[in-house]
Amino acid sequence: MIILHGFWTPDSPGTIRVWGEDTAAPREGEKRRGRRPKIPPVRPHPFAADMESLCRTIPGTGYPSGESAEAETGSATILLPSSGSSPLPSPECGGGPEGSAILAPFTVPLLSLPLSLPDLAHLPSHLPVGRTLRFWSAAARYAADLAINGFFLPGPDGWEAALPDMDQLDALRRTFPPACRIWAGDGMDDAILITSFLNHAVHEIVSSGIGDRPLLPPKRGRKRSIPLPEEAWVVHLSGAPVSLLDEADEDELFRRTVREWINSGSLHSKTHKDDDILRGCFLLEDPDPGKRRWKLTFNLAGSETSSRLIPAEDIWNGNVTTPSGDDPADILLTELGMAARIYPELKAGLKTARPTALPLDTDGAYTFLTHAAPLLIDAGYSVILPAWWKKTGSRPSLKVSVTKTESEGRFGLRSLASYSWKVAVGDTELTPEEFDELIQQKIPLIRMHGQWVSIDESGIEMAKRAFEKRFGTMTVGELLRLSSGADPDLPLAEIVDTDGWMGWLLSEKGEMAPVPVPSSFRGTLRPYQEEGIAWLSYLTRNGIGACLADDMGLGKTIQIIAYLLAWEEEVLPALIICPTSLVGNWRREIQRFAPDLSIITHHGSSRDTALLGDADVTITTYPLVVRDLEEIRSRSWKAIIIDEAQNIKNPQAKQSRAVRSLKADHAIALTGTPVENRLTELWSIMEFLNPGYLGSLRAFKEQYAAPIERFNDPERTRQLRTLIRPFVMRRMKTDKAIISDLPEKMEMKVYCTLTPEQASLYEGVVLELLGMVKGRDGIERKGLVLSALMKLKQICNHPALFQQDTMASPDRSGKCTRLLEMLEEVLDAGERALIFTQFPSFGERLIDLITERCNVPVLFLHGGTPQKERDAMVQRFQGEGGPPIFLLSLKAGGTGLNLTAANHVFHLDRWWNPAVENQATDRAFRIGQTRDVQVRTMITGGTLEEQIDEVIEGKKKLAGSILSGGEDWIASLSDDELRDLLTLRTEAFS
Repeated sequence: MIILHGFWTPDSPGTIRVWGEDTAAPREGEKRRGRRPKIPPVRPHPFAADMESLCRTIPGTGYPSGESAEAETGSATILLPSSGSSPLPSPECGGGPEGSAILAPFTVPLLSLPLSLPDLAHLPSHLPVGRTLRFWSAAARYAADLAINGFFLPGPDGWEAALPDMDQLDALRRTFPPACRIWAGDGMDDAILITSFLNHAVHEIVSSGIGDRPLLPPKRGRKRSIPLPEEAWVVHLSGAPVSLLDEADEDELFRRTVREWINSGSLHSKTHKDDDILRGCFLLEDPDPGKRRWKLTFNLAGSETSSRLIPAEDIWNGNVTTPSGDDPADILLTELGMAARIYPELKAGLKTARPTALPLDTDGAYTFLTHAAPLLIDAGYSVILPAWWKKTGSRPSLKVSVTKTESEGRFGLRSLASYSWKVAVGDTELTPEEFDELIQQKIPLIRMHGQWVSIDESGIEMAKRAFEKRFGTMTVGELLRLSSGADPDLPLAEIVDTDGWMGWLLSEKGEMAPVPVPSSFRGTLRPYQEEGIAWLSYLTRNGIGACLADDMGLGKTIQIIAYLLAWEEEVLPALIICPTSLVGNWRREIQRFAPDLSIITHHGSSRDTALLGDADVTITTYPLVVRDLEEIRSRSWKAIIIDEAQNIKNPQAKQSRAVRSLKADHAIALTGTPVENRLTELWSIMEFLNPGYLGSLRAFKEQYAAPIERFNDPERTRQLRTLIRPFVMRRMKTDKAIISDLPEKMEMKVYCTLTPEQASLYEGVVLELLGMVKGRDGIERKGLVLSALMKLKQICNHPALFQQDTMASPDRSGKCTRLLEMLEEVLDAGERALIFTQFPSFGERLIDLITERCNVPVLFLHGGTPQKERDAMVQRFQGEGGPPIFLLSLKAGGTGLNLTAANHVFHLDRWWNPAVENQATDRAFRIGQTRDVQVRTMITGGTLEEQIDEVIEGKKKLAGSILSGGEDWIASLSDDELRDLLTLRTEAFS
């Protein structure tokens, strides 16, 4: 990888000079013997980028073909911090603190480029730039802000930045990289160099904005062959290269005169109060009723804080005076003449000696509203527009009247409904005659019910297409997609439910009739749980699948049990599909809250497929659905409930396809994380609940997944949220409106360091990987990278985990040392902790370490723990006086367990999926927890774990926006990018 550095100097203000460091080149220079010389000799920079690499990194140089004559190649001698005979690498190139480094000269290939302020201000995100170029980029953006907001003054050498606040200059100085100072020459102060750049940038921006517009009035009579200094100076302000004076003394005198004039305050003060300054003002008046003639009247107006408006008629009648004594007629004519340069059509109204207004037809009025008015406002004129005018125009909307075509009370997404269109603008419905007039005329201004309205042009065409088929039938699913704006051919439609049967689906939170829970339910429901049961009942009893996506710990299980009891005749027999670790939990919860329901656990080697469906509730697992698919599918299930529905997140997996092939009248999905990594997971769950509603998988990827995940498309995000909102209920336990008696969750990151042994092993794995991947690609390269990632994560935990030896001492691991310290604090406070790791073998080693150090019993649950032992461990931990520490493997213990006896959670190693970590945390942070929960995520700084943490933080944003994945992206990195990602940083040791 090439890291680009750059510098700018006042003696060549139109040039930016760039050199680079090659991260792949050897760092050591030529070794020299003997004592260090007092004056370091000039040496070639050992890892400077050569010219070909430099030009390939920067687009548009034309090197080596010579297509770009503007780019100049060469070399330069620069001063850099060095140690011995080699320069220290920059921070972006993996360098650390300079320590006792000295400045030494080195030659580097140098590329001189014309300074393009827009390009410098907005460097491409993919361009690998160092701190110097980032600083000049920030300075260019600041100069543009100054110019745009009018903070500039004329100076002897051109336009200069007029800094509104010296604090901003101080802020730039604080971020000024020392490497920039090297190029400024001896003795040049940072502030002088920065100010010189800002002045140059502001002059270029302002003079280019002036363009060829003359700043001097036209000359009359014979022109002088040599312009006066003042004239040449004004011409120079417009960007023209003009030599002001030839003699040095005269030149200095002129510069001093200009500077004294500027410093005198003449440019900074006003002769009158703000309210006394008069500017041109244009007022657009509507036509009289029944007419089409608009009028743009001419006026003078005070400042924005003044309500003074002087019509041109009053000025020509001699009824106006100004506080300054200036002739208001002269002011008006001057203002109109200047405005005509911006709005040439104005000249038609200036043909009379005393102009008062410009008549316009509707076409001209629309042109003024959309084009001329914004330009005049930007130029400082006052423009008064009709109150009804909106810049974007009103978008025609479709009001769709819907009635059922089927007589039964039940409806589903495939049920047919009759519809009819009506077109509205705002709250006003258009008559057929008004809509026809709107289509026929070419100008999107129409008078409706005595009021002029601006119409969005694109909306007219879409409304026309809809009106061509204004009557017909659609399915309920199609109507919902239409109301979300997901139909690309039609604008957003408002559904008018004439029968009242779709109103609930389309509302944010419709009214739901409460569902009586029978006395056979042995428990107490919270209000939000009663609302969840009513919501499930409304959807599923109308043939629509529902996803209950409540936060972990809000009691999804108990809501399902109460739902089954409330509608026994309609929903039993029911099939519950869950992860293996939750089979026992479901059985116990049903026996506790609904003891009258019969249960079959279809699980284990002794399972009997002949008994499937013989009980009220059958509980089975995802793997067994695949294995016993034909037997399960042959039964008549009235309800199918899938728990931890993210288990079918991979749409193409055999397990997902098997579950989606099962059919029942009532389909319910339970999950705390409808989206973990990718939006296709949401599609897979919705395809189980309501087949076909989100379209085919390919269409879903093109229309939603790609635009949202790659480009954060806000409109597609809104559409998808609208589409799924009726079918997904998501409540968060941190929402006090849902549950007010749950304690707080405090999340913190604990950064650990590596021991020397860990650091040596880590660097060895990285070097071995970088050597092995050279020239490898495809599956072979991917396997090498993923294997190395696993080794690095093991090393960050403890060297013994990587070397497969005994874990004799916690001192070999910075992470283990810190964990034991924190556990002692937990135990001293009389509290309990959960510890999660993705490595079961690490858990086995930790038991001995914790037991020896803390002298307490430790429980350990992993994938090989039998179901009976799991249940016993949970009961023992939750019981009075149980073991204070519970070790769990992330996969086996991260879901379905109630471990509220703990109020401390430790995540020892990072998982790529933030939802998995959150689920594990929710073993303690759930209903029944009475204390604040402290969650500590342990990260080895300066290593791959810190990179994983950054990926995880990015994934949290994706899941939250609608209610990407794994380590594969690392395997696709180049050799240089792998080195940059995996190389140890100084944070690993301090």
